[in-house]
Amino acid sequence: MPSTYVLPFEKPIAELEQKLRELHRFSEEQDIDVSGEIRRIEEKIRELRRKIYSELTPWQQVQVARHPQRPYTRDYIGAMMREFVELHGDRRFGDDAAMVGGFATIGSHRVMVIGTQKGRDTKSNVRCHFGCALPEGYRKALRLMRLAARFGRPIVTLIDTPGAYPGIESEERHIAEAIAVNLREMFTLPVPIVVAVIGEGGSGGALGIGVGDRILILEHAYYSVISPEGCAAILWKDRAYADRAAAVLKLTAADLRRFGLVDEVVPEPEGGAHAAPAMAATLLAAAITRALDDLVRVPSAELLDARYRKFRQMGIWIEGAADAVPPGPRDADPAAGA
Repeated sequence: MPSTYVLPFEKPIAELEQKLRELHRFSEEQDIDVSGEIRRIEEKIRELRRKIYSELTPWQQVQVARHPQRPYTRDYIGAMMREFVELHGDRRFGDDAAMVGGFATIGSHRVMVIGTQKGRDTKSNVRCHFGCALPEGYRKALRLMRLAARFGRPIVTLIDTPGAYPGIESEERHIAEAIAVNLREMFTLPVPIVVAVIGEGGSGGALGIGVGDRILILEHAYYSVISPEGCAAILWKDRAYADRAAAVLKLTAADLRRFGLVDEVVPEPEGGAHAAPAMAATLLAAAITRALDDLVRVPSAELLDARYRKFRQMGIWIEGAADAVPPGPRDADPAAGA
């Protein structure tokens, strides 16, 4: 089913698709064969879509990752997994609809799948906090991961969140502690963990279920320490500079692969996952299955050691004498600190 939500840069494609529909309607009503013209427009649409999606800016990539018709966690679970048995609650406070999890089967692997979930309309978005999990969501995720470890089941996590829920409820129930405990505990789980960023990967909200042996990211997803809008508000005091922030954050799948922060970029169908959700699920399922096939053969001790080293090696830093470091703006201008 074609997408009915059109991103700004997709408007030329939408105009051609509208012309194509009108041509089909004209052919049916007038009983005139215009198949040649139809084929020409269809080819033009394919070429234009290929060109536009091969030249997306980082900000445009963010817009694709946020597309309201993009497949979400439950869509992927339904399309690529079998025998899903959902589990609820953190056994402390309640059940968070923004965090979904349960046992399922993918390929030949029986796994624990956990992921952040967004809503499709106002009512479901309010219930899911627009994909932003509360502390009980992260504690539910950890409970399910420990359950998976007890039964020797690999863990698959699907990330699609702008960040953890920022409201007062999160602070009251200790969101920072919940995420920190997840980070610590995920390094100790003796089973394979495959992480896939399927849409937005925002800050600690994403990282709270993001420690794994293989990190996958869909072609048009993003993963960042902060949203482009948040970055723009801090650096330029204006969220209108979000496009500039997206460029400097290096948050696209290609950038993350180049820096070694993800292991594999999973291709999306032409026009993005929202254009062909079933195909997107097939491509993601194949990538997850390949990763699991490799990881289940690795002894637990080696798995844990490699996981620790993987994350310790992330990032770039420079060591040296203090006078070897170029002065910053505050050092260069003493008045700047006044």
